[in-house]
Amino acid sequence: MTMSQVDAVVQDPTSVVAAIESRFSCRAFLRDKPVSRQQVEEILRLASCAASSTNTQPWKVYVLQGDRRDALVAQVCAAHDATLANFTAEYGEVDGYYPSEWVSPYIDRRRHNGWTLYGHLGIGKGEKDKMHAQGQRNYRFFDAPVGLMFTIDRVMGRGSLIDYGMFLQTLMLAARALGLHTCPQAAWNNCAKIVLPFIGAGANEMLVCGMALGYADESAPVNTYRTPREAVESFTRWI
Repeated sequence: MTMSQVDAVVQDPTSVVAAIESRFSCRAFLRDKPVSRQQVEEILRLASCAASSTNTQPWKVYVLQGDRRDALVAQVCAAHDATLANFTAEYGEVDGYYPSEWVSPYIDRRRHNGWTLYGHLGIGKGEKDKMHAQGQRNYRFFDAPVGLMFTIDRVMGRGSLIDYGMFLQTLMLAARALGLHTCPQAAWNNCAKIVLPFIGAGANEMLVCGMALGYADESAPVNTYRTPREAVESFTRWI
């Protein structure tokens, strides 16, 4: 840590707060508004400032743009269409992103999020074709021109996933500072068997998640959807 970091003064704290509060999972991007390599590199440079235990910095990032992005999208969407309801069973998450058994209040929040989002999009229960199409939007990076894949060495412990979370959050806030939006995507874990070989990941790497990066489509109704947050007193105990 340098002295400039120690004595630095945040001149515009309202902008920091704005970056935090304006971050959301963007589900519609402007495909024809490109993001430059320089912008991505700057976002990753800022993200690398995130804390990690004993400075292990366990993150590995793969950036997909242009033809390579499109090729991965085509391959995964083809598999998604071919397997339909069996997609998760055939390609499903290998490393247990979600719990093996859901309990309250987490399952309640998850269900509320899913059905509220579908309701926002006019998708009703039982409309499987519409659900399939919306689910596949994940595998199209919601039209974002940049797709990011994040991996970690399997030898690392669960503490490194905490470090990874800080890295991802820092990255998303850095994107906001440059006027871009993101959508962190656990959905890509369902097709790690396709993604990892495609990006050239080593046998020792596991997929943490994917992320869409780009400029938000401000006209898209889906981008008006916001998830609720629990009140501070509901998850805090003063001892």
